[in-house]
Amino acid sequence: MENFTYYNPTKLIFGKGQLEALPEQVKQYGTKVLLVYGGGSIKRNGIYDEVKNQLSKIDAQVFELPGVEPNPRISTVRKGVEICKEEGIEFLLAVGGGSTIDCTKAIAVGAKTDVDMWDIVTKKETANDALPFGTVLTLSATGSEMNSGSVITNWETNEKHGWGLAPYTYPRFSVLDPTHTFSVPKDQTIYGIVDMMSHVLEHYFHQATNTPIQDRFCESVLITVMETAPKLLEDLENYELRETIMLAGTLALNNMLSIGFRGDWATHNLEHAVSAVHDIPHGGGLAILFPNWMKHVLDEGNVSRFKQLAERVFQVDGQGKSDRDIALEGIVKLREFWNSIGAPSRLSDYDIDETTVELMAEKTVVARPEYGNYKKLTKQDSIEIFRASL
Repeated sequence: MENFTYYNPTKLIFGKGQLEALPEQVKQYGTKVLLVYGGGSIKRNGIYDEVKNQLSKIDAQVFELPGVEPNPRISTVRKGVEICKEEGIEFLLAVGGGSTIDCTKAIAVGAKTDVDMWDIVTKKETANDALPFGTVLTLSATGSEMNSGSVITNWETNEKHGWGLAPYTYPRFSVLDPTHTFSVPKDQTIYGIVDMMSHVLEHYFHQATNTPIQDRFCESVLITVMETAPKLLEDLENYELRETIMLAGTLALNNMLSIGFRGDWATHNLEHAVSAVHDIPHGGGLAILFPNWMKHVLDEGNVSRFKQLAERVFQVDGQGKSDRDIALEGIVKLREFWNSIGAPSRLSDYDIDETTVELMAEKTVVARPEYGNYKKLTKQDSIEIFRASL
């Protein structure tokens, strides 16, 4: 493995009833609070009222930014930045899933600079400060509640980019109560499961040597999620199952699993290009693309890692089979598992056809001509993977 320094300043407050910790946590930073949330589900399920009640205990002056999109837009970020500057906001509270948290991270940075946030997202500019913020997680998927990363979409230019500004874009704290995910519908639960599994898989495909502990970490999370997911989808308000999936989602992307190396992340780049053009659910896009990326990059030089995944996670019996055949069977079993829980398998499931393949491929190389850390890919590779995914 490579030399590393691990740092994660986010305080994780996990379990039933932990929202009661909110007043004590928020008041450390100020009482002029911008509450950021999405389409209104937190009002229907009562979480909004719970949060407002807790904030009232410290006489917080609460401003609101509702309507954060599933693929959060830079236009919404700019609205939030304007509120923060006009009202002298001291603290931001994201109540929702990864999209809401990602948007809040961008607002927090934008509120402390005169630079337009899109220039920071696209790395044309940088910043060195942010407003403090916390999160109340209501959807297990992205891991944004305990990392510094964020993904923002510019719908006007059909661009979607991941970015981060550590240490400023780490939440100060995150409240994770599994009961807050009880009302998440089945399809969104499926997308979240695919997303967290994809994060683990992105870590798993790396070029470092001597990573047996990290490999086993990744494998155990994948196995546990695969054991838990089918049961959860039959019992969406089961506390223990929601608890397991919630913790898995956080661990999948708080950088613990990737200590000492950098994973691949090509599939996320591919999916960002698809949803920048078509605005599809992130987890749905990953379910379609990941197995096709795996088939595309599999070769003699890397077959051992695919074989290891197939045997350890998907229990492929290698008796009498070549390493390549074992690896391919593991990829098939991943596809079969995601299909079994109801995830999409073709871009045509979202009415995407050949007509936008070239455009999507162009989006994968906007930042640089090659991408991916496990195996470098080009625009032509993107075209081939997209066509295989139609």
